[in-house]
Amino acid sequence: MNKHYPFLYIAISFLLGALSVLSFAPFNYHSISLISLSGLFYIWYKLNHARWSFLSGLFFGLGLFCFGISWIYISLNFYGGMPAWLAYLSTFLFCLFLAFFIGIVGWLSSHRKSSFFLIPFIWTLFEWIRGWFLTGFPWLTMGYSQVPSSPLVGFLPVIGIYGVTFIVTFLALILSLVLRDKNKHSLLIKLSAIGFVLLSGQLLKNIEWTDRIGEPVTVSLIQGNIAQDIKWQKETISQTLNTYQALIQKTKGQIILLPETALPLLMEYIPTTFKESILRHASKEQSHILMGAIERQDTKYFNVVLNLKKDSSQVYRKSHLVPFGEFIPLKFIFQYIYTHYLNMPMNDLSRGSIHQTPMAIGNQKIAFNICYEDVFGEEIIQSLPSATLIANVSNDAWYGRSIAAYQHLQFSQARAIETGRMVIRATNTGATAIIDEHGILIETLPEFTEGVLEGSVQGFKNATPYVLLGNWPVISLCFIALLGWFVRHSKLLWILKKK
Repeated sequence: MNKHYPFLYIAISFLLGALSVLSFAPFNYHSISLISLSGLFYIWYKLNHARWSFLSGLFFGLGLFCFGISWIYISLNFYGGMPAWLAYLSTFLFCLFLAFFIGIVGWLSSHRKSSFFLIPFIWTLFEWIRGWFLTGFPWLTMGYSQVPSSPLVGFLPVIGIYGVTFIVTFLALILSLVLRDKNKHSLLIKLSAIGFVLLSGQLLKNIEWTDRIGEPVTVSLIQGNIAQDIKWQKETISQTLNTYQALIQKTKGQIILLPETALPLLMEYIPTTFKESILRHASKEQSHILMGAIERQDTKYFNVVLNLKKDSSQVYRKSHLVPFGEFIPLKFIFQYIYTHYLNMPMNDLSRGSIHQTPMAIGNQKIAFNICYEDVFGEEIIQSLPSATLIANVSNDAWYGRSIAAYQHLQFSQARAIETGRMVIRATNTGATAIIDEHGILIETLPEFTEGVLEGSVQGFKNATPYVLLGNWPVISLCFIALLGWFVRHSKLLWILKKK
């Protein structure tokens, strides 16, 4: 192999990773992920060297994450107050950490000739590990590149987002083999296999996994559009209260939902006059007001959604907190940075219970999640199948006018498809939306506008296969495949040594 080829392949790998971002929201060119991954796998085959394949995978990951989640810089610098140089460095190091997982996949897939065909199993397994390691960050998991309209989302209610990742990488592997296949008969078999998988996914999309239950209910989703740089300032509290009070008075829904930490106050400090005013409106309209807030219990603070009715104690407490945003991991290392370089309000919150009962609101049982909790499909299904509706409250104002809110909305669409439930989202600056059980956007509000989204939602009962089984069928398959390869390879080595 020409000594200059590895460097060229690594550069191409970076470009392919960057290109992959176009598969995700807001661009949604679903086929690009198949093309870019097949190109990467073809490069790994051509390199046929573990070290170079590791670097190729690493640079693919850098292209994917540096372009796909560069908005982290905005939260650190513009809103967090971190110096630009340190914010750039922190963002790059985080992207490098995430890219490392793809680099490991490249190294393992090129470690032996026979391991090349294990790529879908290895890739899926390491995306799953990335989803829980150090609390997890499953952003830009490849399965999401097919949401909401690709034929492959038909597999989503059956095997979940990691199952779709497996299928995407499996098809990309076949495409990479097509690139070097000169046998027409073999080529026809491979293309037929791809067509069969796509057709199967399309047919699965026509299956209704869940059934309607009860009558539809009307909802009012409020988007306050409170700028992040003034949200927690004492001088603007009255302005924020007036904004939400005025918006609530306009609502007509049976369920009125406000964003994450809509009011920059502890629950106990919410003015009595504000409560009485909006509760009078709720009583008049026979509605429930569900609000994001901060709750204090003794010395602990929780990010919560509460039912504001006087006779209700229904509260959902956020369980999966954002590292570095809502709690400080490894304080003995990072406390200095937080003290001297960052201004993150509410950065020492406590976790709510993993198992919380859905809120009974009217004829609905609502499973709540806060902010990026809806990226973790395996956690959302903990409240199912008892929940009839899923609700997300978020504040993506931290990431400015970037693609972050669109990506986050795409994850909520995936949860709707996985669970066969409608999803309602109330956010501070967008994307506030009503999503049907097929992941299709029914109604949305424009980003960075103040307003109320009025609509109607339907409850659903029963469970999809994914709700019943979670990620374990796919992850177990990956473990079994890798274990089988390892045992077989170890036996061959033993036999060769004996000879």
